[in-house]
Amino acid sequence: MIARLRGELAEVGADHAVLDVGGVGYLLWCSGRTLTAIGEVGGNVLLFTEMQVREDAITLYGFGSSAERETFRLLTSVQGVGGRVALSILSVLDAGELSRAIASGDKAMVARANGVGPKLAMRIVNELKDKMGGIAIGPGALGLPAAKGGVADDALSALANLGFKPVEASIAVGAAVEELGDGATLDAVVRLALRKAAK
Repeated sequence: MIARLRGELAEVGADHAVLDVGGVGYLLWCSGRTLTAIGEVGGNVLLFTEMQVREDAITLYGFGSSAERETFRLLTSVQGVGGRVALSILSVLDAGELSRAIASGDKAMVARANGVGPKLAMRIVNELKDKMGGIAIGPGALGLPAAKGGVADDALSALANLGFKPVEASIAVGAAVEELGDGATLDAVVRLALRKAAK
């Protein structure tokens, strides 16, 4: 399994890039977002990769971040979502935007991607509702303030360990941090977040 590649960007197309690694050119299918961010041809590039092996093809997909790759993996776990459709979704929505769309049940947002109709968008939202929150979701990701010093992250972890879904935990912790302020202790944030989550 190829997990990542570092090399010289040899070519960029509308939906792919070719990375020269030690004289070997690897063709990687990428989202529009990744292709825009990787820079100019001739530059040194690191791409996270996902390799799919089928009877008739071995395909490499490239990503600008590990969060984008994890989101891709979740998307392709949904029946009817292949690699190209997942890249189409990731060209329109980044991991955080997709998490928020799924958490709020916004199938219209998901359906903005080429090749995604209303039925497929609904299936994506329904199947990923419980799985998607762990990626790129934190108090800041939902537009809520994050605590300094990792208190918010520790509180999120505590609520997750108690069985709360990532989205529920994130909303509760964000509200607790907003109410208590940045100087709040972990204990105070967790107690208030638990009360808010239980409502």
